[in-house]
Amino acid sequence: MAQWTSAVGAAQLARLLASQQDRPAGPGTRRPPAYRALADGIRLLVLEGRIPVASRLPAERELAAAMTVSRTTVAAAYEALRAEGFLESRRGAGSWTAVPAGNPLPARGLEPLPPESVGSMIDLGCASLPAPEPWLTRAVQGALEELPPYAHTHGDYPAGLPVLRQIIAERYTARGVPTMPEQIMVTTGAMGAIDAICHLFAGRGERIAVESPSYANILQLMREAGARLVPVAMADGLAGWELDRWRQVLREAAPRLAYVVADFHNPTGALATEEQRRGLVDAARSAGTVLVVDETMTELRLDDVEMPRPVCAFDPAGAGVITVGSASKAFWAGMRIGWVRAAPDVIRSLVAARAYADLGTPVVEQLAVSWLLSTGGWEEAIAMRRAQARENRDTLVAAVRRELPEWEFHVPKGGLTLWARAGGLSGSRLAEVGERVGVRVPSGPRFGVDGAFEGYVRLPFTVGGALADEAAVRLSAAARLVRTGAGAGYETPRTFVA
Repeated sequence: MAQWTSAVGAAQLARLLASQQDRPAGPGTRRPPAYRALADGIRLLVLEGRIPVASRLPAERELAAAMTVSRTTVAAAYEALRAEGFLESRRGAGSWTAVPAGNPLPARGLEPLPPESVGSMIDLGCASLPAPEPWLTRAVQGALEELPPYAHTHGDYPAGLPVLRQIIAERYTARGVPTMPEQIMVTTGAMGAIDAICHLFAGRGERIAVESPSYANILQLMREAGARLVPVAMADGLAGWELDRWRQVLREAAPRLAYVVADFHNPTGALATEEQRRGLVDAARSAGTVLVVDETMTELRLDDVEMPRPVCAFDPAGAGVITVGSASKAFWAGMRIGWVRAAPDVIRSLVAARAYADLGTPVVEQLAVSWLLSTGGWEEAIAMRRAQARENRDTLVAAVRRELPEWEFHVPKGGLTLWARAGGLSGSRLAEVGERVGVRVPSGPRFGVDGAFEGYVRLPFTVGGALADEAAVRLSAAARLVRTGAGAGYETPRTFVA
């Protein structure tokens, strides 16, 4: 019986490996032998989760032909990976990826740092801030005061609590987009919302157009759902969408869905203009594509900038634009409350499908968000959150400019992330070596499709003060090790966290 559960084709593996070499090597870098470079490249792909564990690799002859190298080189690389525990083989069954005994499996999302690692590792992996107290405690206390009437019911509200749906609808109306409660469904975070939308609109094998780069966890969610991702390159810097590219992709690929972040894009921080929003809605309508707009960063305006109208303002009925919002980024990641705004018939379909998923969102958390939105506590908490993120951003930017002057980035006016070109270094290798020197950072390929953005890393505004300074010092140390080749050792990190 075969020990592998999926397979990687020779052309696909060659493409992924080639993406690691898109950026030139820095001066003084020691070039390893060809077989060693190939083994290290495959090992990195496994550690990052870009090749799943238990994936069958192509035969030596097939990979050699795809990469235009000798079969001896591939055989030596496979043998090195077997010796290090990253490959297992059996005659007649082929070779498949593995991880050495005692190492945790690589996760492909950007999960929070495990509690046992706090104190020894600076976490730049998860773009989330601590709760804005005392507002979390006050919100939960307010929720408990409102709970008794709901405790006498079954507690299942597939569309969400009526009181919260009403408040969210009123907030859209106040933003200039008239909305009824029937156009709102409360979900378990934005991830729950987008998962439900993908299952309703995009079955396995359907195309979904996505920004390139885009939010890593959403990309992985769509892959797991069996979607075929169609990347659309972002404009340079913070210029947002390239409408000509979007029109071409929507016209030629005819994707069923398109997923975008218009406000303080994750990871680049770009803010789409009103003209871009109107143009994209028109292009999606012409192509018959449903536009899914992620507004989880909308509240996190850090500088004095005039916010464009919401994307759904150009499709107020919600027939072609589905909007997703959340309390998790703006307020606290532990507050897993999200929502969908769409046409009433879309909401009814999402609610009906929910009976076979999670049935509904926890009542107490919904009451807590309702309390925040109805008492003014939300505005107070968001003001606190903005001030903290702004201070963290400014400190991190200054530290990176000081310690890593060769890195290139544009400072966004909002959001929680900085998208940095790592001075010609591999983001994947920086992430791996960073683990060894005590800083955890996600590499660029996590935010792309098919190995794009190898030369980038994402830096969130989650630490400030002396901790941000130390994070930059450790990143600089990791960069030196990668640049000189000293970080290309064959041992695995003591603790691997994806």
